[in-house]
Amino acid sequence: MSERRCCSPEDDCSSLLSRLGSDSPRPRMKYGGMFSSVEGAFENKTLNFESFSPQAERRRAARSQNYSNHRRGGEAGGAGGQTVVFPSGHTRENYGKREGDRLIIKGGKIVNDDQSFYADVYVEDGTIKQIGENLIVPPNIKTVEAYGQLVIPGGVDANTNLIAPQRGLHPTDGFYHGTRAALSGGTTTILDHVLVEPGASLLSAFDQWKETAEQMACCDFSFHLDIGRWHEGLYEELETLVKDRGVNSFLFFMTYKDRYQSSDSQLYEAFGVLRDLGAIAQVHAENGDIIDEEQKKLHCLGITGPEGHVLSHPEEVETEAVYRALTIAKQANCPLYVTKVMSKSAADVIAKARKKGMVVYGEPITASLATDGSNYWSKDWATAAALVMSPPLNLDPSTPQYLVSLLACGDLQVTSSAHAGFSMAQKAVGKDDFTLIPEGTNGIEERMSVVWDRAVATGKMDENEFVAVTSTNAAKLFNMYPRKGRISVGSDADIVIWNPKETQTVSAKTHKLTLEVNILEGLEFRGVPSVVISSGRVVLEDGKLNVTEGSGRFVPRKAFPDTVYKRIKARSKMAEARGVPRGNYDGPVHDVISMTKSVPPTPTTRGPPCPKTLTGPRNLHQSGFTLAGAQIDDHIPRRSTQRIVAPPGGRSNITSLS
Repeated sequence: MSERRCCSPEDDCSSLLSRLGSDSPRPRMKYGGMFSSVEGAFENKTLNFESFSPQAERRRAARSQNYSNHRRGGEAGGAGGQTVVFPSGHTRENYGKREGDRLIIKGGKIVNDDQSFYADVYVEDGTIKQIGENLIVPPNIKTVEAYGQLVIPGGVDANTNLIAPQRGLHPTDGFYHGTRAALSGGTTTILDHVLVEPGASLLSAFDQWKETAEQMACCDFSFHLDIGRWHEGLYEELETLVKDRGVNSFLFFMTYKDRYQSSDSQLYEAFGVLRDLGAIAQVHAENGDIIDEEQKKLHCLGITGPEGHVLSHPEEVETEAVYRALTIAKQANCPLYVTKVMSKSAADVIAKARKKGMVVYGEPITASLATDGSNYWSKDWATAAALVMSPPLNLDPSTPQYLVSLLACGDLQVTSSAHAGFSMAQKAVGKDDFTLIPEGTNGIEERMSVVWDRAVATGKMDENEFVAVTSTNAAKLFNMYPRKGRISVGSDADIVIWNPKETQTVSAKTHKLTLEVNILEGLEFRGVPSVVISSGRVVLEDGKLNVTEGSGRFVPRKAFPDTVYKRIKARSKMAEARGVPRGNYDGPVHDVISMTKSVPPTPTTRGPPCPKTLTGPRNLHQSGFTLAGAQIDDHIPRRSTQRIVAPPGGRSNITSLS
């Protein structure tokens, strides 16, 4: 437990809030500053005629009587302490009033992405109502003690796949077990991926996902839409989703050839549409063509185990695809969000692009920050298969710390889990062919502890940056801030009491998921949530998890998030193409004879990748020689006539061949 100390007199002459990481036990006041205690400063100046009705007068008298005893008690033993209430600076939209616990969090250190200070927090109806000291609150409310701990915004996991099917197989966790595990780890909001199969309706898929989540989710949720096949006919549905359904992010695949893979021209067209709608383009960046060829090669070599997955997904295919996606996004002037950054070289491409001013964001995940891909060669098939995901974990053991360093310095911005939980029986569908193993790993429960242990406990990141990469940055990028990602008056009461000194050891026997294998088995992490409050309700306390199925709410997100589109709009103005005024050219022009002729395309279909083994005696009537079909000289235009001057065997009276 950290020791609290009294504030020195000279602190009153300094800034209002504590310095980042300060141990000051209370917010420091700068008299005459923005938050100075001025009588009537925060009163509503709008005239409300209903307030003069007799009913309203009786209600005010009743409230005054209820609060008078509490106020007198505070004055009797409060040593004249001053009450400070921090206004939020924003109006909270009405997303539907929701009753929650009335509670006050006392003695903790509030940590946002930009400041840390000591204060109490009062919560009512799922919303933060007051922040300060000696708050005037109703009597007999629940008190949560947070002395020696941090009071941080609930985590925002911007990448989950809780019900997205793969080859007809649905994850075992689903919205209930997935969000239950998320709350256990300190995450109070998820953004799940809606996988839209080629040819399916985007709106129908969204409605189906939303209905399922509303029935099962234990925490608040929102969605990205994964577009399996792009075409112009999707524009109307995209516009409806962005303007009416509260979706502002869409993912495109650069891999999964012949299933979901988009071409460069499709990406360019789609990025332009998303830019005009004010949405964010996301990519799963891998070169699907190379992966497809590598998989065929490994099959020829007889490699069928999980190691074949990482061998067919070399680091270079991720790096190349990230660079290509950045090039397309830059030309389309569209913001880009790269999901699942798994390698050093891919992260470096993003970091260099950001240094050049590009609007791009990178997302390492729980697995890539915590472990490497050495277990792909485990003798135990289940252990190796549990790691199968795309892009795969990197084989370089120094990759996790490298990604943590880029995260700490701001070159990568958001941490997610990319959670997709498939049981071992489902993974075993690919026991004889690694390409059939469902892809996905766990990480939704361990995400925040992994970041704290790997980044904050090692001194690479401070507490404010921790809040930024686990909550605030995602909330800002996807336009949920300050409803999510901040401890402030008016924000949702999604709050975590974080104990930086407690440790936990990961085990499949104790995690809140249904999976038999945890890829982080046996690893110990410093920093765990001791209390989790979701929408004003205490769902985790004293190690006991108490959640309600279907209690989560959908969080709509508006288009054109300021964090992203301020720069995009500025670039649009600067990048307007302008022609050069000049006179008409009046010089000579060379005559060009058009030799256009329809030539059949050269066939590109390759033969079988592996030579077939012939069995039995050879059929001597079969021949590989034929004049049918395309020939090697088909691209050479044929002449209409050809004069034979001296054919072999002497002259002839035949003068031409047609």
